[in-house]
Amino acid sequence: MNKPTDQAGTMLLATNGTELAVRVDGSGPPLMLLHGWPHTGRIWARVRPPGRRIIVPDLRGLGDSAEADDGFDAATAADDLFGVLDHLGAGPVELAAIDASVPTAVLMALRQPERISRLVVMEGTLPGLPGGFPAPPWWFGFHAVPDLPETLIAGRENEYLGWFLRSIDDPRLRTSLIDAYRGRARLAAGFGFYRAMGRTAELLQAALADTRLRVPTVALGGDVVGQRLYHQLEPITETLSGELLERCGHIVPLDRPDALNRLLA
Repeated sequence: MNKPTDQAGTMLLATNGTELAVRVDGSGPPLMLLHGWPHTGRIWARVRPPGRRIIVPDLRGLGDSAEADDGFDAATAADDLFGVLDHLGAGPVELAAIDASVPTAVLMALRQPERISRLVVMEGTLPGLPGGFPAPPWWFGFHAVPDLPETLIAGRENEYLGWFLRSIDDPRLRTSLIDAYRGRARLAAGFGFYRAMGRTAELLQAALADTRLRVPTVALGGDVVGQRLYHQLEPITETLSGELLERCGHIVPLDRPDALNRLLA
C-alpha cells in the first residue's frame, strides 16, 4: 500500500518487509539517488537534471522511512530498492549512490544488470575489496560496536553528528539531518550499515566470484575518498570512467550539484 507522509511529494512505500519514504519528481528516464550516512534523501535536493524522473528514497530505518532494527546489509537494502522500483513501474534506471549506499548500488548492478542503465558512485568504498583505505576511518570500528555508540551519543546528536556535517552551510538542512538520526532507534539504524559491513563484504565477494560489473559505471571522487573507489572498481568493471571533482568535499550533491546535473542530464 502506498501512503502519503507529512512531507510534500513523498510516499511511504511498502517493500521487502519495511516501508521506505520515497520522493518522486519530474518525468522522463528514471534516475534513483541513494544517500549515505548521516544523510537522508534531502542531500539530493539540488540534483534535478532536466527531463528525468527523479526517485529519492530514504534508506531502511532512516529519515522518514519506517523504523527498523535489522536488514542493513547490501542484499537486503538492494531488495528494498528493487521493490520500490517495482512499485513505481520504473524500467531500467540510472542509479547514483554516495557513501554508505555505494556497496548496495554495486550489488544491485551485479545481481540484476538488466535493470540498471548506468551506475554513478561517489565518495564511498567497497568493503572486502582491495584498493580502499589502508585502515578504515576511526568511526567505522566505533559504529560497529553493538549498543555502545547509541548509548554514548543519544542526547548528544547535535555535537556528534554535527561534527560529520560541519561542512554544510545551510543550518536548516544540517538540523534536519541531525533530527533524522535523533534517538536510539534512528542512531542504531544508521550504525546498522556499519555493523553489516562484514556481511556486505561477503556478498560482494560472492557476486564477483561469478561475474564482473557489466553496467557502464562512473566513479566520482571528492576530497575524502578521492580515487580509491575508482581503483577498487577498475579490476572488476567492464566499462569504467572516473573523475576527481575540484572544489568538492565529501557530500558531492551539496558541494557540486552542477557537476552532477551535467553528468546525469
